[in-house]
Amino acid sequence: MSKVLIVDDEKMIVKGLSFSLQADGIECDAAYDGEEAVALAKAGAYDVILLDIMLPKLDGYEVCRQIRAFSDVPIIMLTAKGEDTDKILGLNTGADDYMTKPFNVLEVKARIAAILRRTGRREEKPAEAPAKPQTAPAARRGRKKNAVVTAGDLSLDTDKGRAYLRGEAVALTGREYEVLELLMLNPGKIYSRDSIRTLVWGKDYPGDARTVDVHVRRLREKIEPDPGSPTYVHTKWGVGYYFEV
Repeated sequence: MSKVLIVDDEKMIVKGLSFSLQADGIECDAAYDGEEAVALAKAGAYDVILLDIMLPKLDGYEVCRQIRAFSDVPIIMLTAKGEDTDKILGLNTGADDYMTKPFNVLEVKARIAAILRRTGRREEKPAEAPAKPQTAPAARRGRKKNAVVTAGDLSLDTDKGRAYLRGEAVALTGREYEVLELLMLNPGKIYSRDSIRTLVWGKDYPGDARTVDVHVRRLREKIEPDPGSPTYVHTKWGVGYYFEV
């Protein structure tokens, strides 16, 4: 059973989300302020965290920063703020995705389902949910089960969904790993920002291409010896991004 932590000080929102997710067999915990959210995230193993920004004690940005210090659990920010700067700030603090209030609960469930498909949950019952070669993102990227791809000091274990730098695990979020996997398994191929957004976030994702830029910058900060002069993830100005050593 998947497990989701819902963080929001509006109890009716928490109640409505919990009821809808539990109807789909998803276990839910709730936190109503930022400090409680961090404590629960440290104590429990969650598959996804739904995180509001406007919270008592610690706001969602700070909660996200603190959780990222010890966990790479996927985080979807739920915010009443619709400005691009607010969304980008949320992504900069480590969120994987964001949704603007008011939202449709069916869309929330769709975002959660997409994350669960991309993360380790997909490895629990591979025989029951085979990927369709013509549509599965993994197939489009040429993933090979149990394959370890190495380039310079960087390694990618596509079976475990983990990246390693000089043998040490790199704490990537789910989205950051997906971007790296896409580029690293297709070295030299240049992907436009829109292509990366479609392949990693899905064709129905409402965010713009700047979301990709934010994730690439965060990824570089974690894997590059000098993020300002990348060794692995390069920019083709006016075109997009590509992987090369």
